Amino acid sequence: MSQVIPLGPAARMLTTREAAVRLGVSLRTVQLWVEANILPAARTPGGHRRIPYNAVEALALSTGLGGEPVARSALNRQNERPLLDDTPVPAPTEPGRSGAPMDVLLVADDQDWQTRCAEAMAPYGSAVKLRFAETGYLALLQIGQKVPDLLITNLELPGMDGMAMLRTLERCESIANMRILALTESGEHELARRGGLPRSAEVMRLPATAEAVAVRVGRWLLGQRVS
Repeated sequence: MSQVIPLGPAARMLTTREAAVRLGVSLRTVQLWVEANILPAARTPGGHRRIPYNAVEALALSTGLGGEPVARSALNRQNERPLLDDTPVPAPTEPGRSGAPMDVLLVADDQDWQTRCAEAMAPYGSAVKLRFAETGYLALLQIGQKVPDLLITNLELPGMDGMAMLRTLERCESIANMRILALTESGEHELARRGGLPRSAEVMRLPATAEAVAVRVGRWLLGQRVS
């Protein structure tokens, strides 16, 4: 949870809006990354989040994210009115555009499984754009850059698991239209004990073949083209 800290004149801190502009993502995405501890943040005595400039730059460099650079004058703003955290910023590109390939994000830490899924979806050709993430943390970063049309995730992941990732995404209104396929060995009672899944998520029980996943993707692809 963010803590209250004093911000002296030499503090190099960014508002959530400034961090969003620098990273090229939406304001809500930055807020989610703070809640998921991807970005550290503190709160001013007035209750506004402030994010260390160095942490934002480190995230941009390590992930390839990049929007507009933050001017030094903005970091040392003293007598100007600060940018409010709720000032609108440009939203990421919306998925599902007419004629665009179906954007699929597959989250799994098994590279062999990733390869088998890629091979099983190869017949779809350019109709499907498949990308990968190995952990829930990395998936949140990718979703922050561009929301996929379909998120396929194993719920058992190292670090931030699929359940924690989906609970974080539930708080983001921008993913309301994203389809979710959750892969798990857990039964309904076990999933409920762990906090449950978003209502929009469909479940595929493991073990399942890559071909079975590809068939499900094909059904969604057909539905997307028909709509």
